[in-house]
Amino acid sequence: MDRTSMPSPALSQAENAAPVAVPVVPAPIFADLEPFTVTLYGEIRNRILYTAITLRLGDEGSRKQIQDYMPEVRDRILKVLSSQELATIQTPEGRLSLGTIIKADLSRPFAAQLPGPHVADVLFTAFVVQ
Repeated sequence: MDRTSMPSPALSQAENAAPVAVPVVPAPIFADLEPFTVTLYGEIRNRILYTAITLRLGDEGSRKQIQDYMPEVRDRILKVLSSQELATIQTPEGRLSLGTIIKADLSRPFAAQLPGPHVADVLFTAFVVQ
């Protein structure tokens, strides 16, 4: 028997292997927010922060709740943004902390009868300080 007629062990194992199940990953649920512009008060001079934010949400119910309560969503974010210190938010750690604060603030219930929305992440899609 010559070598070309012998089946390769690796080939026969691959042929006999069961098909690999590919996990189904649900599509992400995002909510784009209109950009924010706030004044940051500094010791020497004031600066303007312009930022665009996209929220990654855990489920459709959370997306609907964010949309339904958009004026309150924007108000909460504006309050957080306007209370920031310029030197802090200009660092990567400061922006990470800012995202964490916004996430926690938006995860609180908007009405006593409702659970808070599941905000999985706060994504800054624009971040300019002038």
